[in-house]
Amino acid sequence: MKRVILYGIVLLLCGCDLIEYHPYDVRLHGETGINAKNIARIEEICEGKDTLRFVLMGDSQRWYDETEDFVKALNKRDDVDFVIHGGDISDFGLTKEFLWVRDIMGKLKVPYVALLGNHDILGNGMDVFLKVYGDENFSFQAGNTKFVCMNTNALEFDYSHPVPDFTFMYNELQDTVGCPRTVPVMHVQPFNVEFNNNVARGFHALLREFPGVEFCLHAHSHTLLHEELFEDGIPYIGCAAMKDKNYLLFTLTPGGYEYEVVYY
Repeated sequence: MKRVILYGIVLLLCGCDLIEYHPYDVRLHGETGINAKNIARIEEICEGKDTLRFVLMGDSQRWYDETEDFVKALNKRDDVDFVIHGGDISDFGLTKEFLWVRDIMGKLKVPYVALLGNHDILGNGMDVFLKVYGDENFSFQAGNTKFVCMNTNALEFDYSHPVPDFTFMYNELQDTVGCPRTVPVMHVQPFNVEFNNNVARGFHALLREFPGVEFCLHAHSHTLLHEELFEDGIPYIGCAAMKDKNYLLFTLTPGGYEYEVVYY
């Protein structure tokens, strides 16, 4: 009888890793707080630079192989300062989806930040995002450029949450000293069904108050887009989903900007 009990205890101890938690359980293992740590790296790498090169990609969702290929392709380059993941890290807001993509993107040689996408809010995905990556709205400075990254997934919050958060935007506007250029980044662009289009024009008008806004960036549409949504010379530029195996490579110089679609 003692031997049976002993075997049972050993089996229980050895089997702890076999426990399968609920798919929306937010108990996590591995790295957390990624955005804050990588923002510190980006700001250090880019300090004093007047020319920046960065990548916009997004909507990794269920395309893990394609995202792995993206990481391998980008790691062969030595001319990129950082990467922006435009959101929809997950497909169903499952904890494992976040962790799978986190571990894939963690192999990048350059730092990256990730935005909150509408799919990332499903289930308990918002809680997972906040733990793994950080705040839903954040900003950072790369060289003399301020990147303002915003949660624009209004529909998923049923308009009960300030999305977009004008208080955050206004506070960021007050903190633009030494930044002659601004790059707004979001997951969902204005006039998309997920955006709060009651405030679309006010949102864009506030963005125009930021210094040196030449373009805005987004993901979400799963296709390459370049649209002048407000007919004022400021395009909204969108990247494709990872399934299409391409990304946008931006170069910012003192005289302007350019970007290209890179296939891998």
